[in-house]
Amino acid sequence: MSDEALIVLENVNKYFGPLHVLDDVNLSVARGEVVVVIGPSGSGKSTLCRAINRLEPINSGTITFDGRPLPAEGRALARLRSEVGMVFQSFNLFAHKTILQNVMLGPIKVRKEKSVEVRERAMALLDRVGIGNQAEKYPAQLSGGQQQRVAIARALAMQPKALLFDEPTSALDPEMVGEVLDVMTSLAREGMTMVVVTHEMGFARHAANRVVFMADGQLVEQAPPAEFFANPKSDRAKDFLSKILTH
Repeated sequence: MSDEALIVLENVNKYFGPLHVLDDVNLSVARGEVVVVIGPSGSGKSTLCRAINRLEPINSGTITFDGRPLPAEGRALARLRSEVGMVFQSFNLFAHKTILQNVMLGPIKVRKEKSVEVRERAMALLDRVGIGNQAEKYPAQLSGGQQQRVAIARALAMQPKALLFDEPTSALDPEMVGEVLDVMTSLAREGMTMVVVTHEMGFARHAANRVVFMADGQLVEQAPPAEFFANPKSDRAKDFLSKILTH
């Protein structure tokens, strides 16, 4: 992991009407770092994640990615989005396209790459997430866990510099959560820069370099996972952990 920051948020504020959803947030994510963002519902975690690739415009502050401020719109924004992969709760796959076509679409449409090369990469990525044998099927023929792994392969097909995950397992049946987290854990081990909003504390413990705890739009505390789970400093974090770790 290099010390060079890939993603930097400085004094970021975001309002939804009177609601202050991001309150002076400062966060820096180094290349190759895996940052897991946790906290109670409504704490601003998803908004933070979506602000990093400008799906959610901010009201004030700055966000830079790879040394450049986030572009507001147009071609530069499309280029940014291709460098920052995003995986959501819902898989957002195109129902009328095969799994392989779903993964190939971005590089061909956005990057204008040759389909022969893209196909090869897409197949390799589907193998990597464990569903190469499903390439010709349609999304509806796959389980939720398989569809989410397709969505990860699709994000990787753009060869992004970072991946953002917004609660990628929260819409899945419990028995499918593990297969998606396994793929994410292997990406983390391979050095992919990742910001992951999740309720999966096991993943936070095992795969994160750093845990960031948010509450009421503020970044309350951050620490390496072992330290955070063993010894949270803020009352908010203690309270949150006592509620989730006792169930």
